[in-house]
Amino acid sequence: MSVRLPQLSPDPNAAFPPADTALQEPDGLLAFGGDLVPQRLLNAYYNGIFPWYSEGEPILWWSPSQRAVFRTDAVRLPTRLCRALRTSNWVVRMDTGFEDVIAACATALRAGQVGTWITPAMQRAYIALHRLGHAHSMEVFDGPRLVGGLYGLSVGRMFCGESMFSAESGASTVALVALAKHLHARGWPLLDAQVPNDHTRRLGVEVCPRADYLDALALLRDRAEVPGSWASEYGEYPVSTLAGKAPV
Repeated sequence: MSVRLPQLSPDPNAAFPPADTALQEPDGLLAFGGDLVPQRLLNAYYNGIFPWYSEGEPILWWSPSQRAVFRTDAVRLPTRLCRALRTSNWVVRMDTGFEDVIAACATALRAGQVGTWITPAMQRAYIALHRLGHAHSMEVFDGPRLVGGLYGLSVGRMFCGESMFSAESGASTVALVALAKHLHARGWPLLDAQVPNDHTRRLGVEVCPRADYLDALALLRDRAEVPGSWASEYGEYPVSTLAGKAPV
């Protein structure tokens, strides 16, 4: 028996279907249509839903049955990378190059992927959220050159990661670890990674049922945070501080 996928209302304030009504196959597909205006996107993430589609497709909305989540106090640099970073000249910043980060994520080559889901429309949508103070980027620089980074958005005290890239080996991992440390220091316990992949599994991502993720989100999403840039709050740090001191 075929299942009819709900189509979203043109009203950006209209409610989404409940996340637990998403399809089993393809896993997590919940609805289609609508648009990418800030209010609809914020409503989606508030309810554990995110957009993911390719150029030429309608906008597709997802809430997978298994959710990948990092605990912000448990993300660690791999030992080999940690040693290399102790003498690195890289620095990390936040919200000083959001548009460059999302553009780099859109053009990054990924194993088994043809093209990108970060379409021009998606880029414009998340840039709009960034300008409103809801979306943030972590950036890794080697001098003036952006060598890695990630972006996502905040929902209360849940950070929902979207994508990351590396122009130099290990740079996206540095961005992830730096972000996790910053979130933990602010009292944010979780970093949503949506669906697991080989890279995030190596970094310690946990996979939990949708219901558990939604319960955790419900506890964090209404813990109000004032939207705005995190650039001045974070400042600039050498990545060597993430690696710590070499053992004596």
